[in-house]
Amino acid sequence: MRIDLAWMIRKGFAVPGSSRTGNLRWTRGGQPSGNISYTCWMFEPDDARLELRFSIPDRMTDERKHCTQNIRLSYTVPRYGGKRWWMHCPVNGARVGKLYVPPGGDIFASRRAWRIGYRSQRGTRQDRTFEKLFRIQRRLNSEEGWGAIPMRPKGMHHRTYERHLERYFAIDEQCGRETLALLGRIGADLPFEI
Repeated sequence: MRIDLAWMIRKGFAVPGSSRTGNLRWTRGGQPSGNISYTCWMFEPDDARLELRFSIPDRMTDERKHCTQNIRLSYTVPRYGGKRWWMHCPVNGARVGKLYVPPGGDIFASRRAWRIGYRSQRGTRQDRTFEKLFRIQRRLNSEEGWGAIPMRPKGMHHRTYERHLERYFAIDEQCGRETLALLGRIGADLPFEI
């Protein structure tokens, strides 16, 4: 679960110069996956804070443990004017825009505190190649998957579609080479020669 202060301000869940109380809800696959209550005080810069109230399962018993977490807020003044609000990680004090709590976690903290990597950091070279292929399929409103040939979306110029399709087939060929090389390395029985 993630808390994004800039998103909260854009949506009116937090308003500089006032206080707001409400609930934040998360879903995964259309099913509820989290819910917390919050109060955000943004009157004085020295006393601005976000109070989070939530419950987590107690590992020793089947009951839920109620938690309250206070997040210090501050702002900076960008060169182009206005104010940019930040949260301070309760673990390392870093100024961040987003706080996270991973499955099994009990507090909201920064990516660095939880050692949460970005998706691009976790993938292999083969993953990146397939992601390029899927990105073109998404751009062409096609079904994602290896071997799914995308059709030209309505309204797209033929030259643009042909350029995307040319890139698609080049990446598709690269995916095939990398998959065959991987199968060769792991010694898979192939019905043909590599």
